Amino acid sequence: MSDKRLYLLDATAFCYRAFYALRDLSTSFGQQTNAVYGFVNILNKILKDNAPEYLAVCFDVSRDTFRQKKFAEYKIQRPSMPEGLSGQMPLIREIISAYGLPIFEQKGFEADDIIATLAKQAKLNGFLTTIVSSDKDILQLVDDRTQVFNPYKDEGVVYDQQMVLERFGVGAEYITDIIALMGDTADNIPGVHGIGEKTAVSLVKSFGSIEELLKNIDSLKQEKLRQTIKDNADLIRLNKELAVLCADVELDFDLNKLKVPKPDYAELFRIFKRLEFNKFLKDLPLEEASHDQRQIVQLEDGELKGFLSAQGELVLSGEIPGELVFHAQGNIFRLKNQGENARAILESREIKKTGHDLKRLKLALAKDGIGLEGLDFDTMIAAYLLNPSKQGYGLVELAWEYLPDMPVGRSLNQSSAIEVLLKLKPALLNQLKDKELLKLFQEVEMPLVGVLARMELSGIKLDVKFLAGLSKELEIRLGNLIDQIYKLSECHFNINSPKQLREVLFEKLKLPVKKRTKTGPSTDEEVLRMLSSVHELPELLLEYRQLTKLKSTYIDALPEAIDPKTGMIHASFNQTGTETGRLSSSSPNLQNIPIKTDVGRKIRQAFIAYKKDDYIVSCDYSQIELRILAHISKDDCLIQAFKQDKDVHSATAALIFGVEEKDVTDQMRETAKRVNFGIIYGQTNYGLARDLGIGLDQAQAFIDVYFTTYAQVKNYIAEQIERAKKDGFVTTILGRRRYIPEINNKNQGIRQFAERQAVNTPIQGSASDLIKLAMVKIDQKITRDNFKSRMIMQIHDELVFNVTEDELAGFIELVRDGMEHVLELEVPVKVSIKKGWDWLVMEES
Repeated sequence: MSDKRLYLLDATAFCYRAFYALRDLSTSFGQQTNAVYGFVNILNKILKDNAPEYLAVCFDVSRDTFRQKKFAEYKIQRPSMPEGLSGQMPLIREIISAYGLPIFEQKGFEADDIIATLAKQAKLNGFLTTIVSSDKDILQLVDDRTQVFNPYKDEGVVYDQQMVLERFGVGAEYITDIIALMGDTADNIPGVHGIGEKTAVSLVKSFGSIEELLKNIDSLKQEKLRQTIKDNADLIRLNKELAVLCADVELDFDLNKLKVPKPDYAELFRIFKRLEFNKFLKDLPLEEASHDQRQIVQLEDGELKGFLSAQGELVLSGEIPGELVFHAQGNIFRLKNQGENARAILESREIKKTGHDLKRLKLALAKDGIGLEGLDFDTMIAAYLLNPSKQGYGLVELAWEYLPDMPVGRSLNQSSAIEVLLKLKPALLNQLKDKELLKLFQEVEMPLVGVLARMELSGIKLDVKFLAGLSKELEIRLGNLIDQIYKLSECHFNINSPKQLREVLFEKLKLPVKKRTKTGPSTDEEVLRMLSSVHELPELLLEYRQLTKLKSTYIDALPEAIDPKTGMIHASFNQTGTETGRLSSSSPNLQNIPIKTDVGRKIRQAFIAYKKDDYIVSCDYSQIELRILAHISKDDCLIQAFKQDKDVHSATAALIFGVEEKDVTDQMRETAKRVNFGIIYGQTNYGLARDLGIGLDQAQAFIDVYFTTYAQVKNYIAEQIERAKKDGFVTTILGRRRYIPEINNKNQGIRQFAERQAVNTPIQGSASDLIKLAMVKIDQKITRDNFKSRMIMQIHDELVFNVTEDELAGFIELVRDGMEHVLELEVPVKVSIKKGWDWLVMEES
């Protein structure tokens, strides 16, 4: 007998399982890929962990098999293949073909029958067989030459004869007898009422096969069970017929054709790239770069003199490990030492620079005292504009996506990076032109790269002593809070443990369960808020969580982010982190510093001016998203409210409550504010009711009154959704695109979420365009007029500056004009400007 082993994959079962397990996985252009991804994951695991020499992939062809002739209701309750899955099956077959693996299927038979036949043939040919499946009925095939591997159970379980015996108490040859008695819900094999697995196994242990059981049924002592089996004898026999796999399917069996070949990596590369499977792309054993690479010419700084006098462009490598690699005049050069000539070239605004993530290069060079100017084309920023929904914009990933004819491996050396940049720039440039994004790229996003770099280099100053004092205050407050929690709970427990908290809330205190998770009753914020109305403890728990998070995330963490060399925080402002065009912030995230609580607001007090006589100046757009809504919806009522300088929230409150504006209370205004912003974010009556704590009818009444008054806003919402359905994307005032592939999804929840994105993105994205353009214009004036004052933060609709006392008056006017008149809208744009020594204690200016 041979030691060679054949692996048989139950592909249909894997595809179904992946389809339901991996929800909402699709490409940026809307192709659903969850089943494909899950199948490839399993296939790769088998190939990697077992290195099989022989392998076959088995599929069902249709639901109509020989078993339906025996029992019409066989698998009748299983719906036909979902459209989302059937649309992926050709892709899965394409991938299997690229792996070079044979596919077996036969009309009138299931994949399990194909597997049974192949396993039988393998045994006859002296082969061992491993069946990869999670189906229970496949265990009937286990024998001295055949095992079943379930990749989903724990880290993967192999069922050999001994394992089957341990699991069921009987050998594999009796699996069909157990199924005959207890049934199989997956295949709609009806079990005998009252017989579960435990009873079925016990009967088979006692009697052996069902044939023996039925022959000796009178010896069964339990009268009720004996009669039940007698009454269902025909069903039991039929069940076994349905459960037994057919091992005699006519197949073209040739073991030589089952040998696992070397995959067609180029074809897999093409497929994975198209499906945006970057994880699988990185695992392909591709060469670093199989294209012809130019030699790198070594240069000394002295050789650069006059080198680029007539050269208008410099293409820089993506990395600067203490040396500079660049392309110019048709060659790739490595500069050994960066002296005055290199500085002159890098700091020249006339010599245009192309690269990938130029802000990072600019920051790296700044550490050596060199300024990188003339930033002209950043491939990362260009790719982001073309598709803001991607998870990452690495140079390798962009090469895979945009350069189909250029083989690129998992990593790039400096020469390869230059070659990719040279080809990538024109490819991206053409698409920017085609999608009418070039102006936005050239006038907003590229100039912003330098603005953000200067902002990060300037940094933010912290009052460390103030934060230390605040941390001690919170320690005392949290200690008192913990004592109160223990007192109300009448026990000590780990407040941070969801399990122990569940026991206290729902077992000890018997509070009502509002929501469940996989691990038990939920204790999330929403649940604790609901429970606060029936008991005092949940409110204290909410306060404990809030203070704990503030202390650990901000108060104690911010001082650790200070650069010891500069004494400043140098947060990163990410230009490619959101789908709407907004900036994101990290290390630390300054845009999430809370302001809704007293302690949260106090954190802002720790952000202070650079010098004693300097000021922190905060410039915040007033209701900018509502103003943009008025502009793009062309709603006359909303436009007039802003033109008359009305408080829009009070005006809306007067409308929905049916009172005069002078009679609007603070509570009415707050409600109207939530309605105004709820409309922008596509909130339903359910969402508004939950947000305001009111009934559905009242929430709907508010929405109805709102749309009666602001009728053109209602029209805008409907038009945006229709436009997104037709085009597949929406745009901002400056033409920024966001693709919304799920807008036509058949799943109502997914589709409605996409519709909300279609409505909100043009508003939020336009607000982002506005402040980005303002940042560019203001930065240009700061540079042109040699201001000492600096832009130090951008927090969504707010710009924060460190301003010297002697420049204060002129600088505030510069910023006000730059923010309010950067774009002319249908309504006036207003900016609220405050100044102070710190970011909290400020006065209007």
